[in-house]
Formats: sequence, C-alpha cells, structure tokens
Amino acid sequence: MFRQGDVLIVPMAEEAVPGHLREAPGEPRDARGRMVLALGEVSGHAHALTAPGRLLRSDPSVRLLHLPEGGRLVHEEHAPIVLPKGWYRVVRQREYTPGAVRIVAD
Repeated sequence: MFRQGDVLIVPMAEEAVPGHLREAPGEPRDARGRMVLALGEVSGHAHALTAPGRLLRSDPSVRLLHLPEGGRLVHEEHAPIVLPKGWYRVVRQREYTPGAVRIVAD
C-alpha cells in the first residue's frame, strides 16, 4: 500500500479487476502526457505518472490504475514513489464537514 498526500494506492490482484476493465481504454492523459490521479484545486499541483499504463474509472467513486511496467508517482510537494508493475485501486482521502462528505483537495 502506498500513500502520497491525500492519495492512497492499494495493490490489487489481477483476478479482482472486473473483466470489462482489463482491456478497456484508459482515461485521456493531460497535455503533458501524464496520468493524473488527483489535481489540487487550489495549488494546481498533481499526483501524476508518466509511465506506460492506464487509469480507469469503474464507477464514479472508484479508479483503477494498471502499470504493466511499473511507474514513478510524482507530486510537486511530496517525495516520489516507485510503484511496481501491477493493478492498483486509487482512493482519494475524504473528510467530513457538517452536512457533507467531500474529497480532500490540496
């Protein structure tokens, strides 16, 4: 399990990946060719990878990351993290505020 700021990256077995997602195209990359796991609303900083792979959305709240060769997760304010090849579930930290639960943003 890996954590970089408000992003948690949980390894998962390939068998646990829904079949329809194993070959699905990934989300588009940003203008710099990065897979952006989270983008800071205030700072504009990003938790991002430039490695081969795909970022997939299985439903509005769950994102999966496939890194067939591994990758390096970077962010402007955190130390980089080397991720081994594999499948991961990407979880954004949430916080409770009176009347709502919202995703934490930098």
